[in-house]
Amino acid sequence: MTELLMKEVGELKELHDERLRAVAPPLLDMDAYVEEFGGTVVPAYRRGVADQELPADAGLARSVIPPGTAAVRDFSHLAPRIPELLAEKCVGCMACVNACPDTAILGTVVPASQLDERINTFAATADQPALAAVTAREHFVDTQKYGEVPAKRGFERGQFGIFVDPGHCKGCGECVEVCAALGHDALFMLDKVAEEAPRGEAAPESTLDRFRRDMAFFRTLPVSPKEYRNEKALADLMLGEDAIGYVGGAGSCAGCGEATAVRMLLAATRQVHGPESMGIVAATGCNTVFGSTYPFNPYRVPWTNSLFENAPAVALGVRSRWDAAGHPDRRLWVIGGDGAMYDIGFQSLSRMVASGADIKVLVLDTQVYSNTGGQASTATFGGQVTKLSAFGKELHGRPERRKELARILMAHGEVFVAQTTPAHLNHFYRAILDANSYPGPAVVIAYSACMPEHGIADDAATRQAKLAVDSRAFPLLSYDPRRGDSFSERLSLQGNPALREDWSAAPDGTPVDFLDFARSEGRFAGHFPTDGAPTPEILATREDRLANWRGLQELAGIRQARKFGSPG
Repeated sequence: MTELLMKEVGELKELHDERLRAVAPPLLDMDAYVEEFGGTVVPAYRRGVADQELPADAGLARSVIPPGTAAVRDFSHLAPRIPELLAEKCVGCMACVNACPDTAILGTVVPASQLDERINTFAATADQPALAAVTAREHFVDTQKYGEVPAKRGFERGQFGIFVDPGHCKGCGECVEVCAALGHDALFMLDKVAEEAPRGEAAPESTLDRFRRDMAFFRTLPVSPKEYRNEKALADLMLGEDAIGYVGGAGSCAGCGEATAVRMLLAATRQVHGPESMGIVAATGCNTVFGSTYPFNPYRVPWTNSLFENAPAVALGVRSRWDAAGHPDRRLWVIGGDGAMYDIGFQSLSRMVASGADIKVLVLDTQVYSNTGGQASTATFGGQVTKLSAFGKELHGRPERRKELARILMAHGEVFVAQTTPAHLNHFYRAILDANSYPGPAVVIAYSACMPEHGIADDAATRQAKLAVDSRAFPLLSYDPRRGDSFSERLSLQGNPALREDWSAAPDGTPVDFLDFARSEGRFAGHFPTDGAPTPEILATREDRLANWRGLQELAGIRQARKFGSPG
């Protein structure tokens, strides 16, 4: 009886394996699957006929989406306006290129002697060659950064160009806001029209047709040569040959602060460590939703989505497997939001950090569960209005204080910790570079503006992140055990304004405090009635933010210096 049963089990197993092979080809066939995916699945979804025409396939059964498929996603008809460049005002700072959450605005440098030939070669293939040459040329400018500086070092002057991809641009206008804040005003929002004003004898064309043709020219250009990239200006990382690991086309909201942080993370890691140097374990959240709107995947690195609460635990398994397979140098990043790292997944994060494993974490700190309708989390500021913590007669928003994850993680000891924002370019990139080089666990907490939940405009992510730092709502910090043995040696608050003062100050000397930040966002609107007088709850949060800042000053050895009158 036992032998018969074993025989039947064996036959069933063979049948199961045969059927499995039939519906799920081995991963060795992945190249063929990717090619077929790009030729059948993606086009069907773009035409809106996938549900009617496509059968279920093995990759879908495995939840596999090939890399970079979102590159062909088209948002060109989503917004009525698009950024236009005034090249003569551009200085090549690259702030707009880094700020864009959708990889829709791109920079390039071309040696001056090569530019005309490349333009003419491309224009010869266009329907209106003369017009194509004119509009392509309008994207370039001779700047001090890419022209004068390389020339002084013995290189040919470079021509710097900015191009906007109409297929990926969602019209948020953040690039325009960032450029204006720096005083350059080299970008403005242009209305998309069916026929632009004619140029000479050329036939009129639509705004989108012009942008698409100019973008096609951009894609014929080689990568910006290394001699034009300034290693000290970390914004130039986005000019690198491996920087674009996040191709755009994701389903994120216009202006999303999370997407900017994610693409900057990929740029810094891939450009320094190589295009095949990293993988991602993502906790369920906005980043996994906008990053995997089937069949569109904006990533060019392998990534997997785990449950809300256990991404760090999954990463421990991946790290162990990579190390056993001889890949200890691969950078492994965990990405998650407030719930995944502050709340339900905090224990998993703490255990991962305590293990000492060489795993890096990016916390997308929105102070709210954006993915589940704007619920409060322990990252939420006191008094903040969210779903389930409304502003009413008795309770005025969330009554609890915000948890300070960075301070908790620093208490773990041998771990690199940084608190930063994408708006502070050098600080953010330095945090990522230092986290990657740290021989152990590293956690980077990034301020991530959420337009609908924060009650801010689509173009406001950078502005609000800077104000969060200036107002002590979200101080910059880095904690690196490699700096020394004492807490004050390890913790740096460099990058914050008025480092030794309670509050920073506006140019006119007026203090900038948490109330200035709160007044600028819809999530705190209830605390400022028509007479403008702040509520007791928001005043309490102001004091909480000041107490947090003073605590950081004390840990960094700054507050003691003030108290006892020590120099420095």
